Amino acid sequence: MDVSRITRRELAKMIDHTLLKPDAAEAQIRQLCAEGREHGFMSVCVNPYWVPLCAELLQGTDVKVCTVVGFPLGANRSEIKAAEAEDAVARGAREVDMVINVGALKSGRRDVVLNDIRAVVSAVAGEALVKVIIETGLLTDEEKVLACQLAQEAGADFVKTSTGFGTGGATVHDVALMRRTVGPNMGVKASGGVRDLATALAMIEAGANRIGASASVAILAGLTEN
Repeated sequence: MDVSRITRRELAKMIDHTLLKPDAAEAQIRQLCAEGREHGFMSVCVNPYWVPLCAELLQGTDVKVCTVVGFPLGANRSEIKAAEAEDAVARGAREVDMVINVGALKSGRRDVVLNDIRAVVSAVAGEALVKVIIETGLLTDEEKVLACQLAQEAGADFVKTSTGFGTGGATVHDVALMRRTVGPNMGVKASGGVRDLATALAMIEAGANRIGASASVAILAGLTEN
């Protein structure tokens, strides 16, 4: 994508405004939602406990509530992830970012990873987008490609680089590799270490059509529109 003419609103609609810290308090969640409304971000991304509050605060806006499943390790059983996703949607989430079973992937258990993703996709039954966090910092390039292929085969809507809790974060190399793997019809979300406008635009140029960031307001502030 040519980012030279991107507007502030267009950029905002590519950002999941994120607060996943374990010590995030209600006042911070309320501020996150207020910023989501003010700037028109695509979503706010919060831990599952906060989904009902965010759904209430964002009612009547086009800012979605996004939450996480199997987060941050991805090592839960598929049934638990599916139950988490179903509960989140029932409470107002419209996007779900799930973590793959990284250990199963690295063990060559393709079937486990595929069925794990399918369980979450089936649980939300078209009521929410599913983004699959592959945790790129723990994978070889070959494993990244396989993870993307499995997410696509399972019917997920996006692949996502990182939880932000593991080693490393989003890189231009990984985003470009993920985009090449999934083609033009699946989303790619860059998350982890995207803290300024230049980095966000570099990720978009590499093929990301969604950014996960806690520094979303600062990213937008760096954009000067003509």
